[in-house]
Amino acid sequence: MIRSSPRLGLTLTLGSAQTLAWASSYYLPAILAVPMARELGMSPSWVFAAFSAALLLTAMLGPNVGRLIDQQGGRGVLMASNAVLALGLVIMALSQGLLSLMFAWLIVGVGMAMGLYDAAFATLGRLLGRSARSSITGVTLLAGFASTIGWPLTALLENEFGWRAACGSWAMLHIVVGLPLNACLPKAADSAAQQDDDKSAPPPERPRLAMMLLAYVFAAGWFVSTAMAAHLPRLLQETGVSLSVAVAAAALVGPAQVAARLGEFALLRHLHPLVAARVATTLHPLGAALLATLGMPAAGFALLHGAGNGMMTIASGTLPLALFGPKGFGQRQGLIIAPARAAQAFAPLLFGLLIEQNGAGALWLTTGLMLAACLALLFIRVPRLQG
Repeated sequence: MIRSSPRLGLTLTLGSAQTLAWASSYYLPAILAVPMARELGMSPSWVFAAFSAALLLTAMLGPNVGRLIDQQGGRGVLMASNAVLALGLVIMALSQGLLSLMFAWLIVGVGMAMGLYDAAFATLGRLLGRSARSSITGVTLLAGFASTIGWPLTALLENEFGWRAACGSWAMLHIVVGLPLNACLPKAADSAAQQDDDKSAPPPERPRLAMMLLAYVFAAGWFVSTAMAAHLPRLLQETGVSLSVAVAAAALVGPAQVAARLGEFALLRHLHPLVAARVATTLHPLGAALLATLGMPAAGFALLHGAGNGMMTIASGTLPLALFGPKGFGQRQGLIIAPARAAQAFAPLLFGLLIEQNGAGALWLTTGLMLAACLALLFIRVPRLQG
């Protein structure tokens, strides 16, 4: 079992690598889609379509990547993800049209399947067993700043040198920073945590049903999260606030996510992750209800939504681990999260169309999805320790 001091180093190392991975892949289109499209002579919608295709490919590959981590550990997979992401970014920087850009994004999609949270959580589960919860929380705390760091840096590079140089710079960072960081991770053979923890708690009474319920919960959560990330300022404007107020309120989502993750670590870590997940699914509906009925300020809704989203990110790693144990965690994690990846891919388009038709009434959909997720979690019982 990895002790506390090396475990802190593991958390810091993996959290830093995850910050780079997210900033250079998932958060790129928000800054580079328009300049890419302008130079290549296409609509920005085509860039986002390529990004959606990458997310779908990530969903398809997730279970296989998880199975590989279960078998061999995550160090090699995460190191390979840096090389794959760097390759995709270099091809992106050299793209001359839609086909080459689509090809580049598909390679980035492979890298995301190998190198984002799912792979990181599976790696921690393989190394630390059921005691990985605090490290998963720590990794999400650090990587929660990926957009805070990534968006300004990408914008600076694009403004000074162009979008191609921005992609090339991120590719270089994967080789000179990300790859060495992931190379510092322990090998799976260095930990006996998985074998020690296999018998520590029984699985749920109906594990297949529990997996399906969790798949819905995270698909709903990630649909809402991605929809809000793409449209929150516009949505808040539909409630009657100005653009400046809407943007200022939307900027509070990031700090709220980090604060909620700190709160989860400080206040809820001694409770079963199922408790935190149930709380998380209620915060977005609560904010929407207060916004609609009591006229709560837009900032209040953004804070509640951000807090719920921050806690759901942790739950996506800690809850399957707590319910099913570390054995086969990587593959199971990939299967549970695959629908969430697909939901992410379609969320911006679908929710944007819904806002066009219903304005702020689009919140009825996201509220209903999250309340149904809370109900699904109530059907999952906390396994009791035997003995």
